[in-house]
Amino acid sequence: MRGWRIKFIFLLIVYFGGFATAIYTLAPVPENNAARRPSLVAQVTGHESRITSQEFVKSFNSGIHKCIDFGKDTAWRTAKFIKQKIDQRQLRTDS
Repeated sequence: MRGWRIKFIFLLIVYFGGFATAIYTLAPVPENNAARRPSLVAQVTGHESRITSQEFVKSFNSGIHKCIDFGKDTAWRTAKFIKQKIDQRQLRTDS
């Protein structure tokens, strides 16, 4: 009974993660950097972030690839676990 709730929450997380990625990818970029206002953190602390757009893209891309690799590995281990359980159940019914 609890299994469908976990699956549903997982699907919501994946869906909204993809939605946020699409918004980030499709969002327009300001043409000049002079139009950028400092963030609230920069206003409070007095420090402007020195990260460039390219650095952020590389970091984000690296994070997404790590997430995909983790998902593939987890899916493989889950499939292996499920196969073991199916095999065990078939042995019990055959006996």
